[in-house]
Amino acid sequence: MDQTARVHLTPHRFFTREEWARLRAGTPLTLAEADLERLRSLNDPISLDEVETIYLPLSRLLSLYVAATQRLYEATRTFLGSTEGKTPYIIGIGGSVAVGKSTTARVLRALLTRWPNTPKVDLVTTDGFLYPNAVLERENLMERKGFPESYDLPALLAFLSDIKAGLPKVSAPLYSHLVYDIVPGDRITVDRPDILIVEGLNVLQAPRLPRDGKAVPFVSDFFDFSIYIDADEDEIHRWYVARFERLRATAFRDPQSYFHRYAMISREEALAIAERLWSRINLVNLRENIVPTRPRADLVLTKGASHRIEQVALRRL
Repeated sequence: MDQTARVHLTPHRFFTREEWARLRAGTPLTLAEADLERLRSLNDPISLDEVETIYLPLSRLLSLYVAATQRLYEATRTFLGSTEGKTPYIIGIGGSVAVGKSTTARVLRALLTRWPNTPKVDLVTTDGFLYPNAVLERENLMERKGFPESYDLPALLAFLSDIKAGLPKVSAPLYSHLVYDIVPGDRITVDRPDILIVEGLNVLQAPRLPRDGKAVPFVSDFFDFSIYIDADEDEIHRWYVARFERLRATAFRDPQSYFHRYAMISREEALAIAERLWSRINLVNLRENIVPTRPRADLVLTKGASHRIEQVALRRL
């Protein structure tokens, strides 16, 4: 099959930056440079121009989708004669390590909370559902951290099920990037948001279909809309190593950091370690588990070498 045929068969529509930017249709910019400075992730140089060009049109699209979905939920409740409260709209954001998922999630949350009707928007990362390091070490999974098998999937599914059911004060474990582990006894609470953003490496992964036809729920089953942050593999590699260098000069210098030892060695040694971590763990996870989920996303944001989004792909309805 030639490339032209593949393009025609894709379930997505593709937009250049300029084409996508025109879909903003007057959506006001509600973020200032000072707001953006607080939302940026390390080594992710997002600009206000990027917010105006990419995220404001996306915010407009989501405002339309959320309103339409809430009407559908209301119609279903009417049909069932249900008196249940609102059903939160859940947005999933997936993609590789170092590709900018966290920045995208935080910018979207900031924009969505600034809609005229000021909806309540919460953000949760799937890091909190990683098994504690003690469990990963016992199961010989420390070098598979971030792979699907390193997550407490039943706990994550139960959390999302309770959120979707509109239950109050649903809690999740808290993860610390400083100590690189779950914080014992600490939890975050999500209390009936209008919108919940769920960000993580493997959030779009689908289970293998069961031979007996029994239901096997997965994380993405609870999403109303999903976003995949994409980039060339070589660029992600470069961003990962650059971020590792930045962390050596910042967070790794904290004596409590799990990676404090990397701040105490030479730059050459540290870069060699970063390269090994990339090739042995993160690249394998990217190729085996993360990239294969890209076609399942409702929206694919493809970045260029400067982290600027160069193409937007929107799934056709």
